[in-house]
Amino acid sequence: MINVIVTYTVKPEYVSENKTHIQNFLDDFNNLDQETFEYKVFVKEDGVTFLHYSNYINEAVQHEVLNVPSFKEFQRLRDESGLNGTHQVEILQSI
Repeated sequence: MINVIVTYTVKPEYVSENKTHIQNFLDDFNNLDQETFEYKVFVKEDGVTFLHYSNYINEAVQHEVLNVPSFKEFQRLRDESGLNGTHQVEILQSI
């Protein structure tokens, strides 16, 4: 199992647009086998910091999920919005 947490902070004026792009890729993820991965997105109390939690049964599933076109577009637009070095990826180890 591969477990990942990604956090990043967006500018306040980008929050609504970011949420729209997130919903787009989450809708597309519904077309994939939900038994092979889990993907959840949260907004922290500050209203501008997003946390994405995902787990995948293997690297092939992770690759499939992360290459959905709407997800790649979300990443591009998010990165272009100006994250100011706040993007952090953490790989979690199961206990």
